[in-house]
Amino acid sequence: ISPYLPRRLVARAHQLTMEGYTWCHERNVVTVFSAPNYCYRCGNQAAILEVDEHHKYNFIQFDPAPRRGEPHVSRRAPDYFL
Repeated sequence: ISPYLPRRLVARAHQLTMEGYTWCHERNVVTVFSAPNYCYRCGNQAAILEVDEHHKYNFIQFDPAPRRGEPHVSRRAPDYFL
């Protein structure tokens, strides 16, 4: 457990979120996903969570980098979430 995270915040990862991060449970749990355009087809953003020693947090979001010769990927939920 990080000494910088407030005890009331649970940060988890490895679940696709279209904006790079998603809050739930009255903002006590956050899911952070750091793979932009997952599998080269989801069009999602990625995010990094920064937490300082005063328990202030900041999200940095990243768009997928364009790939030459690849079609533009629209932002949509993957079929397995429908």
